[in-house]
Amino acid sequence: MKPKNINRLVVLVAPLDWGLGHATRCIPIIKALLELNCEVVAAASGAQKALLEKEFPAIRFLELEGYKIMYGNDGLSTRLRLIGQIPKIFRMIRREFRWLKITIEKEGIDLVISDNRMGLNTKNIPCIYITHQLQIQTGNRFFDKLAQKLHYRFINRFQECWIPDYESGKNLAGALSHPVLLPKATLKYLGPLSRFRKNEQAMKYDVAIILSGPEPQRSILEKIICEQARLVPGKKLILIRGLPLETKPLNGLPDNLEHKNHLGGKELNDIIGQSDLVIGRCGYSTVMDLAVLGKKAVLIPTPGQTEQEYLAKHLAAGNLFCCMQQEGFSLKAAIESGRLFPFGDLSFTSEEFRSVIGEHVMRLSGDQQSKYR
Repeated sequence: MKPKNINRLVVLVAPLDWGLGHATRCIPIIKALLELNCEVVAAASGAQKALLEKEFPAIRFLELEGYKIMYGNDGLSTRLRLIGQIPKIFRMIRREFRWLKITIEKEGIDLVISDNRMGLNTKNIPCIYITHQLQIQTGNRFFDKLAQKLHYRFINRFQECWIPDYESGKNLAGALSHPVLLPKATLKYLGPLSRFRKNEQAMKYDVAIILSGPEPQRSILEKIICEQARLVPGKKLILIRGLPLETKPLNGLPDNLEHKNHLGGKELNDIIGQSDLVIGRCGYSTVMDLAVLGKKAVLIPTPGQTEQEYLAKHLAAGNLFCCMQQEGFSLKAAIESGRLFPFGDLSFTSEEFRSVIGEHVMRLSGDQQSKYR
């Protein structure tokens, strides 16, 4: 077992590998923990690990296998494919539970913060679960209730559940984060989680296209964008592919389309600020980032991902973002829709989570000091 420094909490932070969003929204949490003099150990693999390593080269990383969820080529095949992967998900949850038991002893972990990894819980130390989906959307009321009941069984094994949204008033996730029935675990609303900060920039691009999410849907949308960029020759575009492990560039692109395989947080923050409009997926982490930046955007839900389809309806109804379907998508029409959409108030902030983390760390630090007296 690693020698214990009673003056520093060792915090394990582990994001789900379902797209990059779970990793990006852990960035402000890790920064806050480091500012509170905690020792952070990140558990991830693949693209999520690569992204976090670029942001935090000085912290320790543990290899934790991801779920490696794959989507279909359309909405129906994605739903069927997700159903077929349910047994694999439960195997990973059981594996996480066994892995955590060994890791706590080996690494001297004091606190676990799990972003949607349901198996990372134990009764031996405090474990916190992060999710914005207290109500999972399946597209069917019966399965909605069944999924929620099952999800709550896992949530209730954690000491606390942290929800990245506002508790009342204006919110981003709607019924996803504000269901009628709540879990028994202690709930704390963090407000939006974003690694970005709003800053004034000179406009350089007409549109920034930011891709993310599981394959093959990420590549399908990328192909659509690249083919249609030629149809808007007067617009200067930049494509952020969301591929932190990719080293080869795209070839054969039109002159008006610049591209990057991946950008670090600061660089991406600047690019968004330099763009008049953003086009991207309707993933919740993307939604939080754009809301905090107050950036006008056209969002495209991933076909078959019911959570994103619900978010698109909720956000469009509130005039927060313009949303369009991928089927029959037109880049030219999206740019025009973004120009004409009656965007509402996007005055969201991303600071509320700091007090929640600070209070928890202070309480846990006091408990640890008492334990070793």
